[in-house]
Amino acid sequence: MPAFSQSTSTTYTSALVPPALSLPVIEAEFPRQLHPYWPRLQENTRVWLLEMRLMSAAKVEAYADGLCYTDLMAGFYIGAPDEVLQAIADYSAWFFVWDDRHDRDVIHGRPVAWQLLRTRLHAALDSPKEHLYHQDPLVAGFADSVVRLYSFLGEGWNARFAEHFHTVIEAYDQEFRNRVSGIVPTVEEYLELRRNTFAHWIWLDLLEPSAEYELPIAVRENPAYRRAALLCQDFAAWYNDLCSLPKEIAGDEVHNLGISLIHHEGMRLEESVKEVRRRVEECVTEFLDAEKEVLRYAERIDNGSARGAELAAAVRACLFNMRNWFSSVYWFHHESGRYMVDSWDDRTTPPYVNNEAAGEK
Repeated sequence: MPAFSQSTSTTYTSALVPPALSLPVIEAEFPRQLHPYWPRLQENTRVWLLEMRLMSAAKVEAYADGLCYTDLMAGFYIGAPDEVLQAIADYSAWFFVWDDRHDRDVIHGRPVAWQLLRTRLHAALDSPKEHLYHQDPLVAGFADSVVRLYSFLGEGWNARFAEHFHTVIEAYDQEFRNRVSGIVPTVEEYLELRRNTFAHWIWLDLLEPSAEYELPIAVRENPAYRRAALLCQDFAAWYNDLCSLPKEIAGDEVHNLGISLIHHEGMRLEESVKEVRRRVEECVTEFLDAEKEVLRYAERIDNGSARGAELAAAVRACLFNMRNWFSSVYWFHHESGRYMVDSWDDRTTPPYVNNEAAGEK
């Protein structure tokens, strides 16, 4: 039973899933929902990508809808006010473009361009209004996203978001250095790095403006709440690894749980796939247990006072959207052109990327 049943959302029919990647428990226990704002969200994010010069008009026309970035966010943050969801979706689209720039800077050997971008993003995070018209579209687009995200809650949330994203930037830098050096992290090193390159804490932070409530630290650090939060994020990151393994092997990547298992644990490809799948399924099972604990925690918070009722409702809303990560991530990987490697002319070069780097030619 969903934890937060009063959402305004629509059901959504989904694509067929290859048997090797099928998770019947997701299809049975995690009904997929889509925020009713989604059609406008898709249209507005397409316009925003053009206005921010993050994708060319031709690439937006050919690929933006098929990449399903707005579908992904519209399936996560059910119940969010429209303007919050729009800001999150634009930021998410920016994140994917940034991830592609990072990848191209590695592939084409552009360390100067990467370090310049890294420095500029740190600066834009600390003073976004000063970077709204930056010459690099990635910096300007990031600044625009951050200004909007900073407008919804208080200074405490903004500072927390900034701290978490500074960590994400540095994790991307570690990944850059690993890749250019050919270093495959150990399984434990990879799992720690992955929580930052996947931006676990950022997506969890964004649950709060979606619920229109800044959670106190006592809630965020409650063991049950924290466990459920990390499980939904680990599921998303590791299922991504499972689905993107062919893409990343083709691109000589070194950051994938399956690749770490092969390189450091001596597993064959088939064994590593089985082990990643086992971990993914374990996340689902453990989340279902953690979800019950968080619901009991919310009942204790709802102590009869107005503040208790409001806080408990926010906790339930955040938990409900943690649950939505499972279905939205699952279907995204089978609908987005981002993972359809076999349809690309060159398996190492996604057709939707821009191979140029601002700041270094």
